[in-house]
Order: sequence, then C-alpha cells, then structure tokens
Amino acid sequence: MPRETTVQVSEVNLRKAAIRLLGQGLVSPEVAYIQAKLGTTATQQELDSMVLAVRKMPWASIMRPE
Repeated sequence: MPRETTVQVSEVNLRKAAIRLLGQGLVSPEVAYIQAKLGTTATQQELDSMVLAVRKMPWASIMRPE
C-alpha cells in the first residue's frame, strides 16, 4: 500500500486549495482555524476535506473568543 504524501498546511496551500475547490479564497479566520485543527502537515485529502467543511460551519464555531 503506497504511503500518502503530506503537504504543508500553509496559508498559500490553503488558499490554492480553496480556489480549486470553492472558486474563491478563504478569509483569515478560516485559514487560522484550519491551521489550528490540522497542524503543520496533512495529506492533500485531509486539507481538501477541511477546506470544504470550514465553509459549511457556523461562523461562531470558527471565530476564537478574544
């Protein structure tokens, strides 16, 4: 079974994935949320799934309380 390669969970990679999957970019709180959930590296499938999921989430669950 081949090992899945991992990609860096960077702002650039997240924005590229969002453009590819959603047709539009992510806003900063969405990027920060995904980075906090996935850590520094993830598979492309995990990254894509999280980008799609974050757009369906209520805004209150994405924003961090100050």
